Amino acid sequence: MSLLLAWTFNALYLCAITLASPWILWSALRHGKYREGFKEKLLGLVPQRSGDRPCVWLHAVSVGEVNLLATTLREFRIARPDWQLVISTTTKAGYGLARKKYSDHPVFYCPLDFSWAVKRALRRIRPQLLILAELELWPNLLGAAKEQGVPVAIINGRLSDKSFRGYVKIRPLVARVLREVDLVAAQNRETAERFLQLGARSEAVHITGSLKFDGATTDRDNPRTRELRHLAKISDDDVVLLFGSTQAPEEAIGLELFRKLAGEFPHLRLAIVPRHPQRFDEVAELLARSGLPWARRSTLVDSEIRTPNSAIILVDTIGELGAWWGTATIGFVGGSFGSRGGQNMLEPAAYGVATCFGPNTWNFRDIVAQLLAVEGAVVVADTEQLEQFVRRALTAPAWAVGLAGRARSLVLSQQGATRRTLELLLPLVELQIPQEIAA
Repeated sequence: MSLLLAWTFNALYLCAITLASPWILWSALRHGKYREGFKEKLLGLVPQRSGDRPCVWLHAVSVGEVNLLATTLREFRIARPDWQLVISTTTKAGYGLARKKYSDHPVFYCPLDFSWAVKRALRRIRPQLLILAELELWPNLLGAAKEQGVPVAIINGRLSDKSFRGYVKIRPLVARVLREVDLVAAQNRETAERFLQLGARSEAVHITGSLKFDGATTDRDNPRTRELRHLAKISDDDVVLLFGSTQAPEEAIGLELFRKLAGEFPHLRLAIVPRHPQRFDEVAELLARSGLPWARRSTLVDSEIRTPNSAIILVDTIGELGAWWGTATIGFVGGSFGSRGGQNMLEPAAYGVATCFGPNTWNFRDIVAQLLAVEGAVVVADTEQLEQFVRRALTAPAWAVGLAGRARSLVLSQQGATRRTLELLLPLVELQIPQEIAA
């Protein structure tokens, strides 16, 4: 990338930050965001790597992408245990989860796309490969990687309808950036074709499937889920209705539905997991005003004696949604009644949860199509259909078990994307290092 173009981007970023500074300040004061990692983000002062082991830098924007890396990291450790794996993220929630989930790897905030910051970060890390989870097209970062001879790969690549429409409008610029990418491991054929239309090199684009199938746990008896069942005092007779990755007003919808059904179905429990941590207190206020018995997940401890207040659980912790799905019998996947475009429905499907979601799931269109094709999930158009779905699952358990079983079988049949992705990633590193080190 030319020096002039790099500094043009620098100027644009500075203007954007200046314009957004009131909102950034408000978010920092109100939600604690943007308070950390200034040296890494603005100056590229990420941890200095020592030693000469082959190194792979994996970048995940936030919580969803951080979770997504789990299977890739595991397979890297198995295939090349001597390689060093470092992880960057952008958000505070993602950073906190990565530090907790991958404590045996260096974790740091990714520098913002200022030319001086990304160049310094690359010099300090000295990676043999830079991996971007799903899609992060930052021109200065990719340009600096190319200048320093670092291959760049996008794994679990996806382009939503909205993202694709936006990129098409600036295709010449996007094409210039995509030409710097050495590998695009796309989730499906539609995504692969979109990358090609935007200018990616044909030899770089491969269809590997979705890593989310591999990352989905199918065993309800895993230690984390067992622990949560114990903490929440969920008995074998209880039926857990879980509203996961919710946005407003989906929590209120779930609460009202529980109010209608709790008297008729005394063993019904409700778990609500908001998508964003900054909404935990907002949802807690909603629950407090409802007059219904509830408790925060963060207050549950091993010694707690079950009280009526645990009939509804607000999950106000980060990184636990996957394990909570393992406690559920019936599930609603949030972000699907609003403008978000849905959230990951593979986790409940993998556990064999009778799953439904609203009509707005364009971010997961391919996965939704696969689930609907095998009759492994149900689309509910409104709150009335949602209530009908939950009632049917409660009154016709054989129907719910069949629905859930078909979803779980689909997930099992689609696994293997991580192995296919790793087979494409390893040569990108091994071409740069002596064979005796690579092995």
